[in-house]
Amino acid sequence: MATDVLQLAAKYADVPYGSMMTRLAAEDPHRVALVDDGDDGSIELTRADLEARANRLARAYAERGLSQGDVATIALPNGVDLVTACLAVWKLGAIPNPVSHRLPTAELASIIERADPVLVIGVNDTDLPGVTRCRVPGEMPLETYSPEALPEHVAPNERALASGGSTGVPKLILAAKPAIYDEVRASPLFKGRAAVLIPGPLYHGAPFSATFGGLFAGCKVVLMRRFNAERLLALVEAHRVDRVTVVPTMMLRIWRLPSDVRARFDLSSLEFVMTGSAPCPAWLMRAWIEWLGPEVMHEAFGPSERMGGTFITGAEWLAHPGSVGRPTAACEIKILNDEGEELPIGQMGEIYMLPAGGPGSTYRYVGATARQTADGWESVGDMGYLDEEGYLYLGDRRSDMVLCGGRNIYPAEVEAAIDACPGVRSSAVIGLPDDDMGQRLHAIVDVGEQGVADDESIRQHLSQQLVHYKIPSTIEIVTTLLRDDAGKMRRAALRDERLPC
Repeated sequence: MATDVLQLAAKYADVPYGSMMTRLAAEDPHRVALVDDGDDGSIELTRADLEARANRLARAYAERGLSQGDVATIALPNGVDLVTACLAVWKLGAIPNPVSHRLPTAELASIIERADPVLVIGVNDTDLPGVTRCRVPGEMPLETYSPEALPEHVAPNERALASGGSTGVPKLILAAKPAIYDEVRASPLFKGRAAVLIPGPLYHGAPFSATFGGLFAGCKVVLMRRFNAERLLALVEAHRVDRVTVVPTMMLRIWRLPSDVRARFDLSSLEFVMTGSAPCPAWLMRAWIEWLGPEVMHEAFGPSERMGGTFITGAEWLAHPGSVGRPTAACEIKILNDEGEELPIGQMGEIYMLPAGGPGSTYRYVGATARQTADGWESVGDMGYLDEEGYLYLGDRRSDMVLCGGRNIYPAEVEAAIDACPGVRSSAVIGLPDDDMGQRLHAIVDVGEQGVADDESIRQHLSQQLVHYKIPSTIEIVTTLLRDDAGKMRRAALRDERLPC
């Protein structure tokens, strides 16, 4: 079957996203395209099912005013409705703007103000005072609309992702690429052979790309409504998944499962596991390489703006532990200091990228201004350094760095050490004001419901891992998750909540 998938996908070049399922359904209507897995069971849709649903929904959206070049904001959880909504939007030549369905009203309103959507999907009108273009799925009796294919349209922009960035002020990242699929040019990072597993929320770049990259390549896409460590392993076994993209938070939760639980599942189908979205602690990456093999594990780094990125295989990582790889052919990377001067090998600075197509060729912001040099090199604020062979090593976001007693401390390094402590589920390290040191390190440590780790055990562990000035002055024990399923943390919000009034 995997060979058939590759042969099938190779037939398609320059096909509008909205027409890809039309073509695939015509080739093999009864092949399962999407598995929507939730706590109450799974829903399986064939290509023909998904195509018919998307066609009906596109007609319903068109009746409500959505057309070529418009934006549709989609506030739906992972599942059939979200995938179908994106396909339907593309069928009209419109641009999907997926956002978290759990966004606070004020933040959603801010995103909508920037996106200026013709349609807002998944939100009641009463949830957003003054916004009258909201529609919830239940308002649309889809059986009254035709399931037949629509005329082809091309959305001028593939997607519009929302990002708060380090400032917490929402902005839109509008992809420069139109919504056209070409199997030859499609990213190999998101094309499986037979079955692709998506454990993360689609309002983030990698899960979004992996979902539709897998669907359009002819694969079965297994979409988790909510991440669960043991359930992920069960789905790999049940669907013989060959490709999955995870974030370090997921990796940690899976690794924290009892070893006999992990050993219970047959993961031999896995050929490509990729992590990204946040720095992966070296000890955790090594553990996964030893578990699944260096030929299976990979890591990638790159912002949603797509102006550049890096990639590394498990075998390369063993030779360059802690690295996220070398720049891909699509970009160049250099490290600059605060004065805009290029730094020597091994020195930490701000990461600047230049895409192969030149400045501004991959995206544009709505509601923000790009951080760039006079000659067009751009940065999203990540810090890092290059080694002699051009491998990149990450620090932290520029805005996350803590200046304590004249020393630059990168929270990700401290968090990696804390997360390695037995009984810790996740951690967040922030800088709080200090009259003597300027800032002091404060660690928020999630120990889960069982609460095995405590202040003393964490400090004892850190004393063996970090130099004394990197050990947090204060440690706050909590039992709530600090990162979402996409591995993202609202560090600025955590800091604001702990600042004196």
